[in-house]
Amino acid sequence: MTRSSEIDFPPVETADEDGLLMLGGRLTTAWLLAAYRRGIFPWPLDDLPTTPTAWWCPDPRAVIEFDAFHISQRLARTLRGDHFLVTLDRDFESVVRQCALPRDDGGGVWLTEPLQQAYIELHRQGFAHSVEVWQGDALAGGVYGVALGGYFSAESMFHRQRDASKVALVHLLRHLQARGFSLVDIQVLTEHTARMGAGEIPRAEFLDRLPDAMASDVCF
Repeated sequence: MTRSSEIDFPPVETADEDGLLMLGGRLTTAWLLAAYRRGIFPWPLDDLPTTPTAWWCPDPRAVIEFDAFHISQRLARTLRGDHFLVTLDRDFESVVRQCALPRDDGGGVWLTEPLQQAYIELHRQGFAHSVEVWQGDALAGGVYGVALGGYFSAESMFHRQRDASKVALVHLLRHLQARGFSLVDIQVLTEHTARMGAGEIPRAEFLDRLPDAMASDVCF
């Protein structure tokens, strides 16, 4: 077995202007944990099986600060209602599989089958977690990510019903805050997350905060 101490990534400062750090490596638990502990994450360049894994560390870095997160009045009404049931780690694999499907907005599919399997294995080993949003017996939305100490890297979310992904994100953030997490990474800012209060910080600041967050004696 490859140990994380034997995996050597280039200095993050050598990433290109888009944040691409290197190509190659393996999608094993050891490689993924070594990457996340350095503020690096995998993000395939395309969905071809022959394309090498791409590893990223962009500058700036998108994060969600608990005190800046915004819930609209309409979303607040949805959260107060009984339209959805929310669970934790009840069906991680289904959340990942749903996140991998083509999106209604035409967005690309970045969750390749090898990457899906890699996150499912991380979950089996206790490093990856999900929030599921149910409407009856059907999975209406969800979000998943990687947790290391008090650091959570939110990887992807999906919805099949209106607001279901937002409900999942709100419950995730409330759960993380209650558990004592201090750094919530969303990697790249989108219009959707910006409207909810996400923002960007310099990569250097993110990397300064990362070790303290991971050293926190908290768990998901």
